[in-house]
Order: sequence, then C-alpha cells, then structure tokens
Amino acid sequence: MVARLPALSLVATPTKRNAILDLAAEADRRGYPAIACPSLGGTLALCVSLAHRTEHIRFFTSIQPIYNATANEAGATAAHLHEISGGRFALGLGVSHAPMNQRLGVRVGAPLADTSDYVSRLRANERFSGPLPPIYLASMRDRMLRLTTEIAEGSIWANAALSDVPRQLERVPEARRDGFALYCMIPTVISDDVEAAAAVNRKTMINYVSMPNYRNYWTAVGYGEEMAAATAAIEAGDRDGIQAAMSDRWLNDCTLFGPAAKVRDRLDEWYSVGVTPVAVMSSVSGGQAKAIGELFDLYA
Repeated sequence: MVARLPALSLVATPTKRNAILDLAAEADRRGYPAIACPSLGGTLALCVSLAHRTEHIRFFTSIQPIYNATANEAGATAAHLHEISGGRFALGLGVSHAPMNQRLGVRVGAPLADTSDYVSRLRANERFSGPLPPIYLASMRDRMLRLTTEIAEGSIWANAALSDVPRQLERVPEARRDGFALYCMIPTVISDDVEAAAAVNRKTMINYVSMPNYRNYWTAVGYGEEMAAATAAIEAGDRDGIQAAMSDRWLNDCTLFGPAAKVRDRLDEWYSVGVTPVAVMSSVSGGQAKAIGELFDLYA
C-alpha cells in the first residue's frame, strides 16, 4: 500500500525565506498533498511565492486573520492567487487569538458574526476581484464548525484532540462531506528519544495552553484537570508549572512525537477519521529545515 503523505506547515522565517521555498519545491517534487502557511512571517506573501515556485502541490493560509486586512484587499489577493496558481490555493481564515489582536490594537466583535460578515463581504467583492478560491475557516469549536459547513468549503483545526474529532465530524452534514476539506495542524517531532521529543512539544504548546480559548476547548473535550492546573500555573506566573500540567495523555492526543514508525502510524490515524494531518515540524536537534528533512526521510 502506498503511504499517504501528510500535508506540512511552512513558516516564512526572516532571512531564510529562499531556503523555505526550496523546501516547498522539494515537497512538491515528492508528492506531498498540501502546504499550510501560518501567519508568522506573512502568510499571503509566502503563498504568492509558492504560486510561482511550485507546480502541483496545493497550499493555503492557516490562517489569515480576518482583522489583519480588509475583505476587499484579502479577496483581491486571494482571487489573484487562485488564478495564477491554477486553482491550487485556498484562503484559510480565522479570528486569530486575543493576545495577538490586543497587541495589534484590533477591536473585535463576536467571532461567529465577524467571520460570517467577512466571508459575505469577500463574496460580494467577487464582481471586482474575480472568482475566489475555496475558503477554509478555523473552526475548533462546534458552533464555528457549524457555520463553516454553511458558508465555506473546508475546516482547519489546530492542536485538536484526535479522540474528540470523530464526534465533531458527525456535525458535518452528509450533503457537505463530499469535497469538504478537513485539515488539522499538529505539532510533530520525530525522534527515538521520546522524552526529548515530548519536551519539545510541551515547549511548543505553552503558547497555546496560555490562551483561554484553547483551554476552554481542551476542558470541553475531557482535559479539565490538566487545564485547571495550567490556569493556576499561569496565574502564578509559573512557566514550569504550565508544562507540568500537560499530561502524557493530553500530549499524545493533541500532538505527535516519538520514533518514526509511531509518528507515521499516528498520521495514518488522522487520515482514518477523515482529516488530512498537517505536520507542524520541530526537531530535537535543529530548526525548521532540519525537522522537515526528518519528515522527508520518514517517507523516503
């Protein structure tokens, strides 16, 4: 049986952008299905380069915050990318996170209403921008997933609990399941040193555990004890305590780490529930390029 390659995440790291594009071209050559482009380093800018430096691979923003650009501007760029990439681009949108919005001085409203209004304005502007690409929405919670099935062509999770995803997918109407894109961004470390790999993911997850919206999600899906301990550590300013609150059970459910065979099997589990996994690579011994090279080796 031919292995199902995961999608992968690429960040346009300052001073290393050309090297990242080389990795994208290699992923394209190797037959990877898609590249997710987080907002770090400029997600739309990276997508413009991908449209020119790759030939077959799909790519999408994951995510472009709706408060960072007007619907007219984002729609014009998205329509441009849709056209010049030959339909390989998708526009992933989300409300981002409260700390980022506060840092940017952004005034936000109700996430569901703001998202629905933004997508409506994107579509209304198509008469000027030209046809839009597929729209994916960050839809971690059930109400946002319901909205996504009504107004978009796909859903993006980040750091979701694999144990809970089948329950959520039952909420996707049968009529929408054919062709409806489903992706999950998953922190991933490949290493025979399991403890070191787990430690890398715990460090990565500190930023997410520090956000109330993620803690609320994980509490709702069965990790109330861990999130209560994390909240107490956050209030005490205890960074080590935040990591200590991340149980092995939680970490195994929401991230991937360990030897190559374990990681590959776990990626297959995501496919088996109907979601394309997006490997967000880190390494115990190097940066993004080293980690992605380890993913390439996994499927060589």
